[in-house]
Amino acid sequence: MQKESFNLITDPWIQVLNQTGELKEVSLLEVFKNAAKYQRLAGEMQSQDLAILRLLVAILTTVYSRINENDKIYDGLELDERLHLVKVNRAPSYEQLKDTWHGLYKKKHFSNALFQYLKANSDKFDFFGDQPFYQVTKEVYDQVVPANKKVNIKNPKGTVDVKQINRTISESNNSPAIFSPRTSRMKNELNLSQLIRWIITYQSFTGVTDKTKITSKEKFSVSSGWLYGLNPVFAQGENLFQTLMLNLVFLDQYQEEKPVWEFDSSVDYIEFIKNQTENSKLSISFLYTLWSRILHLEWVNNKPIIFTAGLPKLDSTNLFQEPMTTWKHNDKEDDFYPATKHLNDLNKAMWRNFGQYVLTVSESNSQKAVETHEPELIKWLREIKRNEFLATDMSLTLKTVTLVSDGNATSQSPVAEINDNFKIRANVLFDESGKNYWPAIIEDMINMTQQAGKDFWIFANNISKLRGIDGSEFANNLTAEFYDTLNVPFLTWLASLRNDQERRDKVYEWETELKRIALGRAEEVLQNASPRDIIGRENSDQDEVNGLKNIFTIFNRYKLNVLIHING
Repeated sequence: MQKESFNLITDPWIQVLNQTGELKEVSLLEVFKNAAKYQRLAGEMQSQDLAILRLLVAILTTVYSRINENDKIYDGLELDERLHLVKVNRAPSYEQLKDTWHGLYKKKHFSNALFQYLKANSDKFDFFGDQPFYQVTKEVYDQVVPANKKVNIKNPKGTVDVKQINRTISESNNSPAIFSPRTSRMKNELNLSQLIRWIITYQSFTGVTDKTKITSKEKFSVSSGWLYGLNPVFAQGENLFQTLMLNLVFLDQYQEEKPVWEFDSSVDYIEFIKNQTENSKLSISFLYTLWSRILHLEWVNNKPIIFTAGLPKLDSTNLFQEPMTTWKHNDKEDDFYPATKHLNDLNKAMWRNFGQYVLTVSESNSQKAVETHEPELIKWLREIKRNEFLATDMSLTLKTVTLVSDGNATSQSPVAEINDNFKIRANVLFDESGKNYWPAIIEDMINMTQQAGKDFWIFANNISKLRGIDGSEFANNLTAEFYDTLNVPFLTWLASLRNDQERRDKVYEWETELKRIALGRAEEVLQNASPRDIIGRENSDQDEVNGLKNIFTIFNRYKLNVLIHING
């Protein structure tokens, strides 16, 4: 398996789905050259695809923040022979960056400057090179870790197994993965392209089961992987080229891009992270290629021993250079922090959090706007829509993909993957209306739907009490099924919205559908009633309040609430 050289630019390692539905492994050169011919990235997991998407977009952001779509360096920038930024005498304007984006989007292919950049930096993309890709050499590793953690093949310390970085398994030696897709004998087996994909993913979703840290005068918390701390959002296009372009974001304040491979050495990179106190110096490409660990691979009998040491966790407060996340507002400190997904979010569809992804009030509502920070990706898509770079009737697919940890502070091992999306027309999502602002109407419909969900939970919980069942598990499970029934109808309704429609007609359409589903689900429960449910029980004073005489009184109370909350 070991090679003297494996260059990610020219050797195939990225897994894509072509237009005929076949899986194919391609190099960086191929993926950029033929992006319009591929449907999407298609690795082992959607979260892996997101990590690799961010790597690809980091390369695009770096190049096209320096060179326009016609391969001309922006006036005011000085670049070296590697096309690295040397000096900014005058930053490109926001309008120039938008024009570059538009020029590429119209051409439907990337310019020669991208391939020149990759060729000029090819030594930084060699997995076995002098500065191995996403790794450090033995000399560097030994230099930055404690003396008792240095590389020792005969008695390795501070290592991580292949089966642990493979997120389809995520098995440590202390906690076997019972439902693994691989047998015990095969858990540590990966070919080289798989290993590369998983190492990139591992840097983004790490966990904290490994205990070795780099040496530092200051105490620090180990990073669990940057993507682990986000609630990601990104756009999915009709093909891979469109996906890459829709996620190629330029901020209104010019950023001096610096991905990990542009640091002079891995030691400089490590020192930069250790001493990082000023978020303004962090760029999109830096965050998209951020390491959580320094890794060193020793090869024994063509199998890797992976030495790993933790890097400090970056402060994400108000770090709006990260485009692919939703944000939470801290009222007390008046700061924003990236939102994160937890175990209790597993059954909550993306559309139910619509207000996290787009401003659902008119921008004139200053107080609400102050308490909300849209993802920079959404701001960018609004900007290019406002500039008419997107077709008037174009539909956007917004996706969220992330791994959810076990919630244990000492492990943070991934236990589930969230993968969801919704589709909506761009002129609906970025409605310019005032009084009839579509996002506000959509949010109202979601709030009404959530209220119907609360009514259904009370209905289910009352039946649970009628049957003498302790706890809320029955109601929770029944309500989860209720929302599962709503997902497809709501997403269909959302995708059908147009900006030239009478808003009231579409509101009535969803109200009617919601009422049908809400009453229909309850009637199914009614039809399966037992004799005990029908006979009911003698009322206590508390039962009279809750309507617990029998299943019919419970249903009638629920029906009344549904009609009140849906019809107003």
